[in-house]
Parts: sequence; structure tokens; C-alpha cells
Amino acid sequence: MSSRFKELFEDRKLEEKIKRRLPYLFQLAEAESSRAGKTGMEVGSLRERIIVALLIYKFGEENVETEIPITEPEVDAKLYGEPVSIKTITGKSLGGVKLIWTVDAAKAKEFRENYIPHCDILLIQINWNSTGRFCYIPLEVQKRLFYEIGREKYIKLPKGGTNPRGVEITNEALSELVKDNMSRRIVINWQRKKIEFNSFKKWVDLWREEYK
Repeated sequence: MSSRFKELFEDRKLEEKIKRRLPYLFQLAEAESSRAGKTGMEVGSLRERIIVALLIYKFGEENVETEIPITEPEVDAKLYGEPVSIKTITGKSLGGVKLIWTVDAAKAKEFRENYIPHCDILLIQINWNSTGRFCYIPLEVQKRLFYEIGREKYIKLPKGGTNPRGVEITNEALSELVKDNMSRRIVINWQRKKIEFNSFKKWVDLWREEYK
């Protein structure tokens, strides 16, 4: 396993910082994307930015590519040219991780027939008031399991007659990926802190600035 992503999990000082800071930063992301007590869909993009910011903090801005072409839909960033997909899930179980977001049943089936794992994964399991995980799943691990169990057992299509939100990795496949010996894991205690957050403050402050 030669990927630079594994360095996140070998730096003990950084590991402790991730354990302390990630729940707080994700809590801020939820606060920023909440309306009337409910978290909006935009929280996913904020979480992704937090993880990309972690890569920049560790490896330097010049080594992290964030302007990813739309032709690479699963890739969220590149580290030293290595693509990575950042995925987050909430809850106790490893389920609901999307490979692609689509409401079209025909496109979902077409995706499954053509899909092959093609980049590393950074997976964050958020489990408030309990423990979750920050995981690195190498491409090599994904491909090995994919060809071992087959696409039917690896990929879960949305149920017919429902309001589908996307094509997922099956719970069983994701569990195997996470516990593979080549994957890396940091156990995180997801506890909320008391925070005061005003989503309008920074914009009000910018309005107050003199014209430049």
C-alpha cells in the first residue's frame, strides 16, 4: 500500500487532533446548514470541505488538487495526483453510502453494469453520543472485494416504486472493506460541545466592511 493517504493514520499527533477536532468541526457544519432545527443536504458539501482542509493542513495546499472536472463524479480531491472519494454516513450501521446520486432507475441499473472501483475512499462514520470511525479504504481493497463477491452483492440499487436517492455500496460489502487488514481506522468519540453559532454573522460583518 503505497498511497500517501495512509500517512493520515500513521501520524499519532495528527490522529489525536482528528479525534478531538473532527466532531467539533462537523458540529459546526451541521449548525451552518441547519434550518428550524433540521440539517439540510448542504451539510455533505461542508463535511467534504472539512476533510479536504485536513489534507491541505497535513500535506500542503500545493499537493492537494480541489478543482476536479465534472467528468470525474466520484472524485472529490487529489493528493499528489491520487484521486480520493470522501464519503460520510450517520448512525451505528455502515449503510447508505452512495456511489452515485440519481433518481432515474434506468441510469441506476446502467451505472451498476458499468461500475468498477477507481479511487481510494476516506469514509467518516458519524455516530453522535457514541463511537464512530474515520477510515481509509484503498482502491486495491475495493477492487479485490468487488471481483470476489461480484457487482450484484457489492452494489445496492434503489427499491422500485420508491423515491430513490442513489446507488449504494451494500452494507455487507462496506463492512468487509472497513475491516480489511489493508484499510486504516481511527475510532472517534462523537460528543457534541456547547457552541454559539450565528450563520449570518460573517455576512453581516462583510456588509459592515468599508468598500475596497
